Amino acid sequence: MSAPLRILLTGFEPFERDTLNPSWEVARTLDGSRCGAATVQAVQLPCVFGLAVEHLHQALRQWQPQLVLALGLAGGRSEVTLERVAINVDDARVADNRGQQPIDMPVVQGGPGAYFSTLPIKAIVHDLRAAGLPAAVSNSAGTFVCNHVFYALMHQLAKQVAGSPIRGGFIHLPYLPEQAARYPGAPSMALATQVQALQQALQTAMASRVDLRESAGQLH
Repeated sequence: MSAPLRILLTGFEPFERDTLNPSWEVARTLDGSRCGAATVQAVQLPCVFGLAVEHLHQALRQWQPQLVLALGLAGGRSEVTLERVAINVDDARVADNRGQQPIDMPVVQGGPGAYFSTLPIKAIVHDLRAAGLPAAVSNSAGTFVCNHVFYALMHQLAKQVAGSPIRGGFIHLPYLPEQAARYPGAPSMALATQVQALQQALQTAMASRVDLRESAGQLH
């Protein structure tokens, strides 16, 4: 009997002055839902360097997913952004939720300089836009806990036995309207729209193993 198909969807707890985080609100909304033959399993990660990775590794062992999609908040962005690359550096602008603020430290000592997402990021963006949902490819996941988790995820997946690869990647989400209300002029996206975008992203990720070859580059 074959193992059940699972998608691991992670989101973060709130950080700084926020009382909610859209990444977790979206993830928990989709917890237990179906994407084709796969079941979505949502896990909340602490916004803490090191500890977030421990929780991620525990979830990977527990759920043994075929696809992993980590979510995070990128306040100030107006689109759902598919991250292309994770870099091996922690350089925190602010302290995490336990007061840690690493500066110019590697995520994994001796690890490669970067890892690329193994999701069909351009195909996902294409399908989101076709559905009327704002989306873009991003070439920087930052240097805070989001990038920390993204890099650690891809480093872990790179250790897999050939022939049974788990695919993974990271998506940044905009503020929710109630968050943006505290920052006049900041863009936002309704929770229902973000949930719809993630449902589409998961469908495309499960259906497509070869990415589209179309421009998604940026000048800056």
